[in-house]
Amino acid sequence: MPVIESVQVCAAAVPLDHVTSFSNRTVSTRHYGLVKVRSTDGVEGIGFCYIGSDGGPIFTAAVEHLLAKVLIGKDSYGVEGLWQAMYQEALLQGRQGTVMRALSALDIALWDLNAKTQGLPLHKFLGAMELESVPAYASGGYYLDGKTPEKLGEEMASYVALGFGAVKMKTGRHSPKEEEARLKAAREAIGPDVELMMDCNNAWQDVTQAMQYIRRFEQYEPYFIEEPFGPDDIDSHAKLARLTHLPIATAEIGYGRWYHKELLDKQAASILQTDAAVCGGITEWKRIAATAASYGVVVCPHWFHDLHAPLVAATPNARYVEFFWDDQVLNFRRLVDRQLSQKNGRVILHQEPGLGFGFDETAVAKYGRWTSIR
Repeated sequence: MPVIESVQVCAAAVPLDHVTSFSNRTVSTRHYGLVKVRSTDGVEGIGFCYIGSDGGPIFTAAVEHLLAKVLIGKDSYGVEGLWQAMYQEALLQGRQGTVMRALSALDIALWDLNAKTQGLPLHKFLGAMELESVPAYASGGYYLDGKTPEKLGEEMASYVALGFGAVKMKTGRHSPKEEEARLKAAREAIGPDVELMMDCNNAWQDVTQAMQYIRRFEQYEPYFIEEPFGPDDIDSHAKLARLTHLPIATAEIGYGRWYHKELLDKQAASILQTDAAVCGGITEWKRIAATAASYGVVVCPHWFHDLHAPLVAATPNARYVEFFWDDQVLNFRRLVDRQLSQKNGRVILHQEPGLGFGFDETAVAKYGRWTSIR
């Protein structure tokens, strides 16, 4: 019986090489929460999450003072019970936000630990649909000074040249006319048959404003419109979904199955972008994906392709992994010792036990410091 003997936690602040802009904010540094959970069998599982452009100490405090003590001395296979015990322990401090992200990271580490203990890659440990690779879209199209619509089109076309049949760009920062010009350039550069996603990053305040953009966008047939409003404005998502034939995607920063059920009940999204490093870990992600399947809703998880590739491989109603080609945006890539590769727009799954990679300890030491809890 593998018993959990220790937990390690680290908050790593990793600067971006270039300041990166979204529709309504600019980022120069990303904070990642890292954990390691070790069993008495000598096996170690890793977990992680994105914390934002600050907030690392909140993550480490949540692990050190709330959650790790729930795990120490327990059978690592009792994942459902451990999830519930951590959730209950942090009931007052946070059923969402950084505390839930800390719970997510620890839950991911438990799944990694248990899959390694069994000697199976995570997608097979979960029960695979896909055994070798999963479909992916190339994510990019960020705002940079001097980046014209033509240059955006060239960027999108470069992903297609790499073999991707689906690409994503940002939108919502500029006027409807300017954003249409960006979308038009992207569509012309990639052609009519490549799926083109658009990410608003909560840019719009109300449905009236959103429709000023959507009416211009519809002729270019984007595959989805992502996060048009703030995450808690579920009713506006539902209203917009009724006013356009374009699919609405959201939930990348949604927490827990109950939030997602409200999205589904109100028909506020036809694509869920639920992030296992945000929503409550792999345990909660699986519950949410299964519920979405009952509503006929597709899952295309947000961010962290290293984590989500095996989950998509094990989930019948999951369609795409979001893939970042380099470390300029997802600079978490600098913290791990092995990268996923892609071929013809499909991410090649690791076949080693667990997640199939570990932390690059030399890199982690540049950006943070481990604390051990026993």
